[in-house]
Amino acid sequence: MIHFESELWIWRSDGGTAWHFVTLPEAARDAVKAEIEGIPRKGFGSVKVRVTIGKSTFETSLFPAKEFGSYLLPVKASVRKANALLAGDNIKAGLEPI
Repeated sequence: MIHFESELWIWRSDGGTAWHFVTLPEAARDAVKAEIEGIPRKGFGSVKVRVTIGKSTFETSLFPAKEFGSYLLPVKASVRKANALLAGDNIKAGLEPI
């Protein structure tokens, strides 16, 4: 399991839809890259992962983001609600590619 800490932030689409993400810090990014080497990627270069944040464990995909030089992890509304998370909060997470 790859453990990291990062700030939760919001991206808003032109239509007003809000998505919440955390950006993997450098050490976590490098660990993910090492673990997925040689594994075929999904659409947009995404990587399927199992994530634990607080009392929530869920499956989602990491998305590579060149502008951040890392991967973005979307955080579902149900996970934010269950763990009382708001944009700007620093979260601790663990993830593993699946």
